Amino acid sequence: MFDIVPESAIDEGRATDAYFLRTEEALAHAGKNPRVVVEVTADQFPTGEFELLAGVADVARLLEGRNVDADAIPEGTLFDGGPVMRIEGPYLEFARLETSILGFLSHPSGMATAALRARLAAPETSLLSFGARHVHPSIAGTVDRSALVAGFDGFSHVAAGDLMGRAASGTMPHALMICFGPGNQEDAWRAFDEAVDADVPRIALCDTYDDEVNEAIRAAELGFDSVRLDTTGSRRGDFRHIIRETRWKLDMAGHEDVDIFVSGGITPAAIDELADVVDGFGVGSYITNGDPIDFALDIVELEGEPTAKRGKLSGVKSVYRTPDGGHHVELADAEAPAEGTPLLEPLVRDGEVVAEFDIDAAAERAMAEAELVGFGESMSE
Repeated sequence: MFDIVPESAIDEGRATDAYFLRTEEALAHAGKNPRVVVEVTADQFPTGEFELLAGVADVARLLEGRNVDADAIPEGTLFDGGPVMRIEGPYLEFARLETSILGFLSHPSGMATAALRARLAAPETSLLSFGARHVHPSIAGTVDRSALVAGFDGFSHVAAGDLMGRAASGTMPHALMICFGPGNQEDAWRAFDEAVDADVPRIALCDTYDDEVNEAIRAAELGFDSVRLDTTGSRRGDFRHIIRETRWKLDMAGHEDVDIFVSGGITPAAIDELADVVDGFGVGSYITNGDPIDFALDIVELEGEPTAKRGKLSGVKSVYRTPDGGHHVELADAEAPAEGTPLLEPLVRDGEVVAEFDIDAAAERAMAEAELVGFGESMSE
C-alpha cells in the first residue's frame, strides 16, 4: 500500500544492492565461501571530529540466527575513527546484508549526533523530539530512538512509543485551536482539559490568533500549568524578547509557576540563546537534518590473513578510549595503549545476540563521553 520495504525483505536480504546478489552467484559458481572479518568504519584514523553511534540494536537483530560473531562499540559511544563494528564468519552468511547494516547505522548515528549537540546546549532543560513529521513514517521510531540515545527526555510519535514501550508526549496543535475559531481559544483549551486524560500535562498552545502574551495569560487563568509558543518564523521578530515579555506578564499576574515551552525550527544556537528563559524545547528538523554518517564495510581479513582494498587498513583492529579522551586505533593483536579502555564489545556470538540494549544507559554514556572528549564545546562542531 505504501512505498515501504517490509521487515521480511530486510531480514531475507532483499533490502540490498543488486551487486551483492551477483556476488553470491559468482562465489557459488566458483565454489567459494571464504571466512572473512569485516569492519564498519567512517574514518580509518582518528580525526578529532567525534560522532555518536546509534542503530546497533537493529544490526544485532539482523545478524541474529546467522553463523557469525560480531563486536561493536556500545550505542551512545562517541567515535572519530577506526571500526565501530566487526563481523566474522563465512562471507555468504552475511554478504547481502551489507546495505542494511550500513543503513541501520548511518542515518541513526547522524541524527543522534545532531540530537547530542542540542542536548548539550542545555543539559538541564527538558527536550522533546518533534522530528517524526520530517521523515518517512516508516522510520519515525528510528528518529525518536536516536534522540533518546542522545539524552532527550521524550518524543511525540505514538507508534515510536509503541516500539519502545514508552508513552509519547504532546498536547495540542494549532489545528485544535483553529477548529474552535477566532476568539474562542478558551473553548478549545477547556475542551482539551475536560477531554484528555489527567496524566497528560496541561500545556496550552498560545500563539494561534492573538498576541502570545495575551493568550498565555488567558490560558494560565484557566489553570493550565504551562504554555507553548510555536510562533511562525515570519512573525517571530525577537523571539527572546517575546518569551521574556510573556514570562514578565505571567509573573505579574501571579502565575510564576506556569512554565514556558517553545518549538518550531529550534537549533542548538537557539537553545543556547533561550535556555535561561525557557523551561523546555521541542526539536524537530535539526535532528532529522543531521547528516548520515558515511560508513563503509570492508573485508580486512581473508581466511586468517590480513587483506584490504587500496586506501583501507588491512588486519583486524581494536579501538580504545585513552584517559585524555582520545580515540586510539591499533591492530587487535598489538599491545593496548597505556590505560586505554577497549571500546569494541561482544554483540553476537554464534548467531546469538549477547549484548544488552538500554536506551537510558546509552544516554548516560553519551553525556559522559561528551564531557570526556570535549564534544560540543564549540557550536561550530
